[in-house]
Amino acid sequence: MGARGKPSVASIPSIPSIAEFVAGAGAHPQAFQKGRAVNSRRREPALRPEQSRHRAASGRILRGGLQPRTMKPKAYAAAGVDIDLGNRVKAALPQLLAATRRSGVLGKVGGFGGLFALDPRRYRQPVLVSSVDGVGTKLKVAFALDRHDTIGQDLVNHCVNDIAVLGAEPLFFLDYIGAAKLEPRVFGEIIKGLALACAQNRCALIGGETAQMPGFYQPGEYDLCGTIVGVVERARLLDGKSIRPGDAVLGLASTGLHTNGYSLARKILFEQMRLQPTSWAPELGATVGDELLKVHFSYGPLLGKLLKRFNRDGQPRVIKALAHITGGGFVDNVPRVLPKNCDALIRKGTWEVPPIFQLLASQGGVLDAELCQVFNLGIGMVAIVEAGQADAVLARARKSLPKAWLIGEVVKGSGRSRMV
Repeated sequence: MGARGKPSVASIPSIPSIAEFVAGAGAHPQAFQKGRAVNSRRREPALRPEQSRHRAASGRILRGGLQPRTMKPKAYAAAGVDIDLGNRVKAALPQLLAATRRSGVLGKVGGFGGLFALDPRRYRQPVLVSSVDGVGTKLKVAFALDRHDTIGQDLVNHCVNDIAVLGAEPLFFLDYIGAAKLEPRVFGEIIKGLALACAQNRCALIGGETAQMPGFYQPGEYDLCGTIVGVVERARLLDGKSIRPGDAVLGLASTGLHTNGYSLARKILFEQMRLQPTSWAPELGATVGDELLKVHFSYGPLLGKLLKRFNRDGQPRVIKALAHITGGGFVDNVPRVLPKNCDALIRKGTWEVPPIFQLLASQGGVLDAELCQVFNLGIGMVAIVEAGQADAVLARARKSLPKAWLIGEVVKGSGRSRMV
């Protein structure tokens, strides 16, 4: 932990992988001490004659020497659900999650429910804000490359952005991992990604569910989703009601596809263009897989700074609304914050469109209108602000995120987003 309970990214411990925890012979759930597997085997005591006869009869002693006891596999493990393995894997969680702890967290990892105590002294009228989401078919790229350390970051950052647009700060996060078979290395990479992003966003990872479901998921695949809960002062809640014609529309750069549009992107890249995740793409300056696995950017910390600076209590709001550009692109996400008598006019060519979107557009044969409804096209977050303060907001934003642009304005309309 950093000063005043703020998690530091550097505080995430360098620890053995979960696979190393599980690998120790004889290790069991009670044999973990200070993050290390302790060999729980003990030397067999000398046998008395009557013990030797008994064990020989039971098959324990063969040809005068000690032999390993033959254990019948547990019925549930034979059916595909290894509870003991699950317990051994989860034994590493407290050390993995330590860096995400923040003030308000109660209890310990492994309880029936995660506990968080909201400090009522910090708020006049606190409003809890929640969101749940998944990573979608971006998982397919992770499966193909056998890389699982970024997927957890994608999930947390996506959820943080979803509540940040309402002005909320994250409090805690819970995850769900479902798989046909629990693979310790894969599980460890996913959890490390979740923990890293939670620490970066000052969000406690207080619980989760790990489900082994043989026959339900394809071998080597899993599903991942999560729920976040945050809080905002009621008076500071962003609802878009103060938006007026003439307001400025700002765009904050994305890192790539983030977590949306992957079904179409994979069809274009892997089916139509016949590329592989490991294929080098000169247009991208990277392999296709590296481009597609770029981490969904978290705007939470930046938005928190902007709201603190420009939306002060007792003064007119400068930042009137925020929209996370996810599935549905500009077409479906910006209208979610617009009044019914206003349209957002988004001007093409006012920002840099990353090469991946140019490649998908040129090779996919997809109409521009649909591209704007599927992909973020390089803008991951939209802010609608008082026009006279647009330059000031951009200047402040660029201190943390160099690429941010004025991309349009609000006009009279019917609550739509129009690309011109």
